Amino acid sequence: MTATVTTITGLLDAAAPDLATHLARSGPVPWRRQPGALIADLRAAGLTGRGGAGFPAWRKLATVAEGRSAVVIANAAEGEPASAKDHTLLTRAPHLVLDGLQLAAETVRAAEAYLYVPAGPAADAARSALAERAGRDALPVTIVTAPGYFVAGQESAVVAAVEGRPALPTDRLELTARSGVHGRPTLVQNVETLAHIAQIARYGAAWFRRRGTAEEPGTFLATVSGAVGEAGVYEVPIGIPLAELLERAGQVCELQAVLVGGYHGTWVSDLSVPLSRKGLAPGGSVGAGVVIALDMVHCGLEMAAEVMSYLGAQSARQCGPCRNGLPALAGELTGLTGSGRPERAWQLASLVEGRGACHHPDGAARFVRSSLAVFKDEIARHQHGRCVARRRR
Repeated sequence: MTATVTTITGLLDAAAPDLATHLARSGPVPWRRQPGALIADLRAAGLTGRGGAGFPAWRKLATVAEGRSAVVIANAAEGEPASAKDHTLLTRAPHLVLDGLQLAAETVRAAEAYLYVPAGPAADAARSALAERAGRDALPVTIVTAPGYFVAGQESAVVAAVEGRPALPTDRLELTARSGVHGRPTLVQNVETLAHIAQIARYGAAWFRRRGTAEEPGTFLATVSGAVGEAGVYEVPIGIPLAELLERAGQVCELQAVLVGGYHGTWVSDLSVPLSRKGLAPGGSVGAGVVIALDMVHCGLEMAAEVMSYLGAQSARQCGPCRNGLPALAGELTGLTGSGRPERAWQLASLVEGRGACHHPDGAARFVRSSLAVFKDEIARHQHGRCVARRRR
């Protein structure tokens, strides 16, 4: 049985500062009382992970459910500098996230549950919510503090942190869903995904599919910044035209391009493009929902070089493509802001991709290729001693 929905249309509509408000607005946890029972609903809903990879949520849970003594982890690391969605969700609707964590734990017959979150307001909100829920939940939740660097949210880094090791990604030979924390099947799920699970359990797959596209149903939380009047977190349906999202955020001027998907994302110059994997193909995706609008005054090439320098410094320094390749790529992009030529950057991007111990080099290579393509004209200007930013000044 699913509840009749009248006013709740998404995650942020369910925002509640305390348990009493949450229960009045969303009701109690819709327990299924049977392990695995929720998987069919998630499959029918078509929910994909909102942490960046976009993997089908039902498939992850089904794999973990095959094992014994499972571990579930709500991942709110959010190491992406331009993202604020997980922080916003945990501070505004912590009980919705915790409902989803409990339902996921029930589904996979978990023996342990964790919330992986940076110190600060989001962690404080989670602790207060857990205190309110004491005695109500089926499984106690342990909070593990996530460090603030970029790669700390990668799945293998999350497992390492829960095990008490440094939160660094490692090359894994077996799926975390089969062998994660201390060799046990482990579900690592982004907190936004868990909040969606809680709502699908309450309102059903058909309700979830009312928004979004047929291939990618539902809403996502977008963190919009840059050349907009109202930077912040917006909940929008997947497939919304980029221009419409920017309009909601108060686009203030003509734009050169928009970075979609964050520092591992791609630049988009066509603002009519739908924000979905299909719309952003080939190679692009909404990722973790980061959208950065670049105006016509600032130099896109210089911004790309700054982002790549950051990514190079965020290396886990555990493999050659990350330790040596990313700083070299950063150097090549920085060189292009002078009189450098792009051929070497294209070559280096190909050399690091697919060879790292984690996906950090792949994301950086994707960002570099996109930057080289979208700012091709700007690269040519720099080779002749000119720049959009200098000309506009």
